[in-house]
Amino acid sequence: MAFPVLDRPDTSISVRHAVIFDLDGVVVDSFAVMSKAFAIAYAEVVGDGPAPFSEYRRHLGRYFPDIMRIMNLPPTMEEPFVRESYRLADEVRVFDGILEVLLTLRVRGLRLAVATGKSGPRARSLLDRLGLLPFFAHVIGSDEVARPKPAPDMVRHALDLLDVPAERAIMIGDAPTDLASAQSAGVASAAALWAPPEDVDELLASGPDVVLHHPTDLLALCPAIPAH
Repeated sequence: MAFPVLDRPDTSISVRHAVIFDLDGVVVDSFAVMSKAFAIAYAEVVGDGPAPFSEYRRHLGRYFPDIMRIMNLPPTMEEPFVRESYRLADEVRVFDGILEVLLTLRVRGLRLAVATGKSGPRARSLLDRLGLLPFFAHVIGSDEVARPKPAPDMVRHALDLLDVPAERAIMIGDAPTDLASAQSAGVASAAALWAPPEDVDELLASGPDVVLHHPTDLLALCPAIPAH
């Protein structure tokens, strides 16, 4: 069943068994760290001048090498970008409400996964550092599927690992690539607006099934799974 696009979630929606989260802009506020890491990488590899971080952020959800190709930037920016991202990881913050949501969803019996544009090792390292890794049954990075977002491969892989059919899952993302990946996999898509996204209009034009303004809005869509 499709979700209506609402300012407030509809509590009549059928039960979901799994939630797939994007990472950056949904679970964690990493944009300041990204901006610093991107600026350092740009200065090292490209040289002087302002780093085009706003354009980079528009492509979030995709794998870093793919973004470099789209932006016509040197792929060698990846090494310093990843290095600085690790170095600055302690500055990443978890969004308010996320911990409550993860705790509640786990208590309600839902299975949780992350599908991110980051590499798998970097995503798992960050979540572990933040104390969130145990909440997720699986964390899938862009380097761990044949085709990263916006292709459906990552979401389909998550469904296979979670052993949940597409119609019983929802994916939360803050970028059009997240929504496209979910939609292509037959999974309900939710637009997360708490970051807020770089371009809200573009995100909403991607046709999310539901719009969430705060992480806890998700709880109305995910009641406890009935006991068998």
